[in-house]
Amino acid sequence: MRTAFAAFALMTLSASASVAATSAPLLDYVGQCVPFAREASGISIYGDAWTWWDQAAGKYDRGHQPRVGSVIVFAKSSKLRLGHVAVISRIVEDRVVMLTHANWSRVNGERGHTEQDVTLFDVSRDNDWSEVKVWYRDSEGLGGSVYPVDGFIYAKGAPAKGLTAKNPDYVAALIDAYVPAAGAPR
Repeated sequence: MRTAFAAFALMTLSASASVAATSAPLLDYVGQCVPFAREASGISIYGDAWTWWDQAAGKYDRGHQPRVGSVIVFAKSSKLRLGHVAVISRIVEDRVVMLTHANWSRVNGERGHTEQDVTLFDVSRDNDWSEVKVWYRDSEGLGGSVYPVDGFIYAKGAPAKGLTAKNPDYVAALIDAYVPAAGAPR
């Protein structure tokens, strides 16, 4: 009887912890990009970010055009040894979107925090989203690095609430993309 009660108590505590974890606001998350992208998009893929593209084959539709709620998969590179995944939060124009992701810029001196509606700029020669620049908080503008992208994984359902702000700054996103020195300190 005591063992059955202990098992019931453990199951109850586990269920409570799970509910508490999922009821926290999306932007309060601190951690790696993969669990954040999985929770925010509803795409159930595990493992390092760079493996998501191949893992999605046959499970999710994939493509090379951003859609709100889709996950962009950054390829493994010398700057991103494990790749990176982020969720598209807004489409601004053909070559500029906003994304929400975790563990990119430093926030209050540490990595892991979530950033909402960050500018992502397609800098690929063929306008195919195969190479991008990402807004980086530390430089207050688009970073100087160009990152290779495998593509976008399209979620089957709606993205999590809180993925985008009520009034994102489209003008700032366009300035970030097309006037790179505009945010530089003088």
